[in-house]
Amino acid sequence: MTIPKDIPEKWFPLVLSLKRKKQKGLNGAKSKKRWTEEERKVRANDREYNEKFQYASNCIMTSKYNIVTFLPVNLFEQFQEVANTYFLFLLILQLIPQISSLSWFTTIVPLALVLTITAVKDATDDYFRHKSDNQVNNRQSQVLIRGSLQNEKWMNVRVGDIVKLENKQFVAADLLLLSSSEPHGLCYIETAELDGETNMKVRQSVSVTSELGNQNNLASFDGEVVCEPPNNKLDRFCGTLYWRDKKYTLTNQNMLLRGCVLRNTEACYGLVIFAGPDTKLMQNSGRTKFKRTSIDRLMNTLVLWIFGFLVCMGVILAVGNAVWEREVGSLFQSYLPWDPPVDNFLFSAFLSFWSYVIILNTVVPISLYVSVEVIRLGHSYFINWDQDMFCSLCNTAAEARTTTLNEELGQVEYIFSDKTGTLTQNIMSFNKCSINGQTYGEGTDPLAPQPKRLDFTLFNPLADLDFCFYDDTLLESVKVGDAHTHKFFRLLSLCHTVMSEEKSEGELVYKAQSPDEGALVTAARNFGFVFRSRTPGTITTTEMGRPVTYTLLAILDFNNIRKRMSVIVRNPEGRIRLYCKGADTVLLERLHPCNQELTNVTSDHLNEYAADGLRTLALAYRDLSEDEWEAWSESHRYADKAVSCREERLADAYEQIEQDMMLLGATAIEDKLQEGVPETIAVLSLANIKIWVLTGDKQETAVNIGYSCKMLTDDMTEVFIICGHTVQSVRQELGRARERMIELSRTRDGGKEEGMEGCFMGNGFREGQEGDGTGGREGGKQLQCPPPSSNLMDNISGEFALVINGHSLAHALEADMETEFVSTACACKAVICCRVTPLQKAQVVELIKKHKKAVTLAIGDGANDVSMIKSAHIGVGISGQEGIQAVLASDYSFSQFRFLQRLLLVHGRWSYLRMCRFLCYFFYKNFAFTMVHFWFGFFCGFSAQTVYDQYFITLYNIVYTSLPVLAMGIFDQDVPDQRSLEYPKLYEPGQLNLLFNKREFFICIAQGIYTSVVLFFVPCAVLSDATQSTGVPLADYQTFAVTTATALVIVVSVQIALDTGFWTVINHVFVWGSLGLFFSIMLALHSQTLFMIFPNQFHFVGSAQNTLLQPVVWLTIALATAICIVPVLAFRFLKVDLKPQLSDTVRYTQLVRQKKRKPVDRSEGGACRGLGSVSEGRLGARGGSRRSGYAFAHQEGFGELITSGKNMRLSSLALANFASRHSSGWIDTLRRKKPTHAHTTPSASGESSPAPSCVSGSVPALSNSSSVLGGSQDTPIEEETGAAPAQNTQTLPALSTQTPPASEDATPQGSTQAVDAGILTPAAVRSRGGDSPGGWTITLGSMQEALFGWKARATASNSPRPPSVPMESSQIE
Repeated sequence: MTIPKDIPEKWFPLVLSLKRKKQKGLNGAKSKKRWTEEERKVRANDREYNEKFQYASNCIMTSKYNIVTFLPVNLFEQFQEVANTYFLFLLILQLIPQISSLSWFTTIVPLALVLTITAVKDATDDYFRHKSDNQVNNRQSQVLIRGSLQNEKWMNVRVGDIVKLENKQFVAADLLLLSSSEPHGLCYIETAELDGETNMKVRQSVSVTSELGNQNNLASFDGEVVCEPPNNKLDRFCGTLYWRDKKYTLTNQNMLLRGCVLRNTEACYGLVIFAGPDTKLMQNSGRTKFKRTSIDRLMNTLVLWIFGFLVCMGVILAVGNAVWEREVGSLFQSYLPWDPPVDNFLFSAFLSFWSYVIILNTVVPISLYVSVEVIRLGHSYFINWDQDMFCSLCNTAAEARTTTLNEELGQVEYIFSDKTGTLTQNIMSFNKCSINGQTYGEGTDPLAPQPKRLDFTLFNPLADLDFCFYDDTLLESVKVGDAHTHKFFRLLSLCHTVMSEEKSEGELVYKAQSPDEGALVTAARNFGFVFRSRTPGTITTTEMGRPVTYTLLAILDFNNIRKRMSVIVRNPEGRIRLYCKGADTVLLERLHPCNQELTNVTSDHLNEYAADGLRTLALAYRDLSEDEWEAWSESHRYADKAVSCREERLADAYEQIEQDMMLLGATAIEDKLQEGVPETIAVLSLANIKIWVLTGDKQETAVNIGYSCKMLTDDMTEVFIICGHTVQSVRQELGRARERMIELSRTRDGGKEEGMEGCFMGNGFREGQEGDGTGGREGGKQLQCPPPSSNLMDNISGEFALVINGHSLAHALEADMETEFVSTACACKAVICCRVTPLQKAQVVELIKKHKKAVTLAIGDGANDVSMIKSAHIGVGISGQEGIQAVLASDYSFSQFRFLQRLLLVHGRWSYLRMCRFLCYFFYKNFAFTMVHFWFGFFCGFSAQTVYDQYFITLYNIVYTSLPVLAMGIFDQDVPDQRSLEYPKLYEPGQLNLLFNKREFFICIAQGIYTSVVLFFVPCAVLSDATQSTGVPLADYQTFAVTTATALVIVVSVQIALDTGFWTVINHVFVWGSLGLFFSIMLALHSQTLFMIFPNQFHFVGSAQNTLLQPVVWLTIALATAICIVPVLAFRFLKVDLKPQLSDTVRYTQLVRQKKRKPVDRSEGGACRGLGSVSEGRLGARGGSRRSGYAFAHQEGFGELITSGKNMRLSSLALANFASRHSSGWIDTLRRKKPTHAHTTPSASGESSPAPSCVSGSVPALSNSSSVLGGSQDTPIEEETGAAPAQNTQTLPALSTQTPPASEDATPQGSTQAVDAGILTPAAVRSRGGDSPGGWTITLGSMQEALFGWKARATASNSPRPPSVPMESSQIE
């Protein structure tokens, strides 16, 4: 046997791109390699030979630590945090007695506490990783060792071993299939863990090894495989098998990859080619990354700035010390000499610098990080305990698997979602059909009574009991023998590649490559045309109780280019007929001209079905004469045996016969979406979150799901499809898409701003704008290269969507084109990437992180989503039907996609709000506390003397002020959870990072410094001349310290009372309890008892009692408190009064409702259920486009295998149960676009639209936010209720005015409307016309703008559209 030493030429392109070194840490010690693998050589049943190459073992290790490395590695990671290193440095300084003014325990105790808490959390996380790894590594596998099968753990399987797999077992490693219990070496696998698809895949062994059926033959097998090195290409394998002086080509069809499940195959044997970290599954899983929030990164920067500020203060005070010691201190040397080793003023200044660094270090106390961890832990428990995110069907609660990313949930801008199992249930149901121009299926009339489910058992004993259909007219048509109906279902029973197994008489189990095929064949079965079995040359059916056998002449299989499949059969009477089903876009143009009228009617039906979000398919047939069949059969045989261009020749032959067909009708299949997916996507879109779907499925399927879940709508301006196969073609398609966006955007907004010179249009363009290189230019070439600036593309107006295929995406992700792809895709409202590999999913996420600097979230449910989940800032796992790989790799997990809405808009927004308020207050209170020492330095000779006693300094951040700020950080909220869901625009401050940034930080610091100035100089000025009633002066150090400390605690307590927006019992106890605790501890520390026990520790004996008995001290404290707090109150009052935020307006509206409206008893979520029950019809979208949804499998179907006869012994594939249809009648109105009748400035729309779901009943659950949903910018919101249209004049419970008559339609928009002062007096909302005379007056229009993003307009009473929502009168009914 000769083995080539050189790499075959055909591998060069692959090998050069796939060279890589083994990742350290993923393999065991024995499998670490120091060389670059260029090709792999594996000899069967020869461990000694294979071990020479040091191939990786099959043991996987996703954990980060072990017992030995945990402590050093974890401490190293923790001290990468700037703050931890900073406090370690301070601790070292405090251990030097010459410079330390504070005891070392004030730093080491909090630091040790922080390190311990973090270490315990990291150890717990890693323990679960170890547990998961052990569970996988200890799975049992049967390995052929020395001629016998032995049970081995997965971790002990080696490259070159022969492994036996049995039905329903997971594949342990990447195997070369050697033989199978099925004929011809076939086996069937499910690849959901790899690509998310649950349909079956077929794998076949090389013919020479398929005969090795028993253990003895396999034990003597010594073939050698030479193949490509380990890589992440799931759909590609290139290798050669050398055995008995012959070589055999190996492809991906011969491989079983780790993560697959063997299905419907009794047993098979495989040779291990790649093991452990070398498997394609692990190569695609990505590395575990340490995720840090943007607030964490900002805090690291701020800590550096604060440290620099601290150094500057230390330098200033050290210089002051040097000057004082030289000018003044030298006069006291005779009786107040310098302590050794100080011998001059410069060395004194040097030591003073370090002393002040220690004293002033509390500007960033270690308790900050302890508090942050406690708050995050509390937020995580809130997520775990949320009953609204608990799924009762699968008994699964939401789980926060990390505690470090909660506030990042409030800043998400991009969501990357898998499709299968994440957005959909992957359950198909036959829903509607059109036969000979007559449509059948469920009606969409919400007022019609709910039809009764048909019972097929009386009509057909072979019917599937799980099949649901409601239209009895179709069943009657079958019963009366309608010829067209019989042809329709006969086609469905014959034109497919489904396998059937009859376990017992009448008990049929269908095994389909796609759920669509299963649904169609099951529909034909229930309507009397039962597919029973097949052989390579026949199809046996039962038609209306009569067995019929057809001769199968040919299968014209499906592929992504043809988008259709056909069969040619001969019936028992000898007639030859071609049956074809496929996408209507390709099938209708191949019909005979006599079908024109029927085509028009069927096209209308297809439009209706597509508008309902269903997956459509057209059906046709053609009768063939014997001569036609013979002639075509000859050309088909010639094309099939062609050595070169076989696929092209077969396609030409198929095209030749699939002409002049007769139309039968169309089918409509519903891919069951998960509950609440359309509503969730709509609400998240209103929150300015862009959703990208990254799926391994084919384009047609993904696009159909996009329409079903309302990511894509027919109201969109344009949907761009990128499908180029070369770099140049992809670049041109992206350029044309950008050019078209700019053109449509200018057309859309160009007319609105005519005559307004210098004003921005709705899309951000300024007329005549220059400087970005594109202003004023026309034509595609100029706009195409170089691409428009990011600012220009970011300001694009209009609703666009982008669909890109995997092969095009591979080019788009290249370094020289990624900028063009990002700018094009990010200008779209929705992006769908089809046929993408798991690694490409991660690359897309990394691309957005790199170019947009936005917070990303990835959500998926399968192992193919793991790399994407790990790459995103936040990973969410769906605990669904595809295992727990995604959940194990995620940061958060739950069971339904709809829970994402609550996770982000409620928990995420609250977590961000709480953390920002916490940080702002924390920095404020510590600067107010610490800067008093700085001012005191100028009055104590810069001697590093502290203002407060040591125990107050120690307890200030641990006891006196820690609990109130923790309560605020854990429990605070600006608006209730229902309002957070109603008004998704409340989410935007987090995306823009408005609540805590460098500007807010400096404002907090400035307020803290101002407070410190007041707290020092006011008591200093008052007490310097004050005396007790006995005449004794109060100007002593102890009195000043007690007064300042008391004023400080009172001021910061009042400040947090002002900052707290949501009071609970815990808040009251912590705030006022901490204040009481301060007085108790201070009086105790200054008591005679402690002084007598520890005379050297408590020097301030009696100071507190004496000081607090003086009225002048309390007046001083009151004065200082007023000076600190009154400006804050005034500023906040003016801010809310003159420039309120949306949260202020929502909060005020809530107060108005509570005061002016009688409480209405309704259970939580009742409004949501009410909306959902308005219509049991299909999810609405305006018709006008047809989308074929035939979800054929990844590769071509079983057609070639069927006709070859290699697959006649098959097992079962259970059909999925059909879930009830999800309803969302409100979405129709949400997406509806109305004609424009009045001009509205662009800024008046889309700013604060309420969400369309989960409404409490007081605000209409609708929005026409044009910036998101494509509606006209001045379209009024329409009311969606269960009442009849005539009742639309009812008033809403909050702010309203009666609907004006039609004659008032021309009222100028700038005019204001009076509102009852009793309702709106407390809050003023500035109107958009700020320069108008009524700019600061409360107007109904301005309130509507603040709440809903639209202005009130009268609507003509005879308008054909539904009337506008009538605003409430000032008199609440």
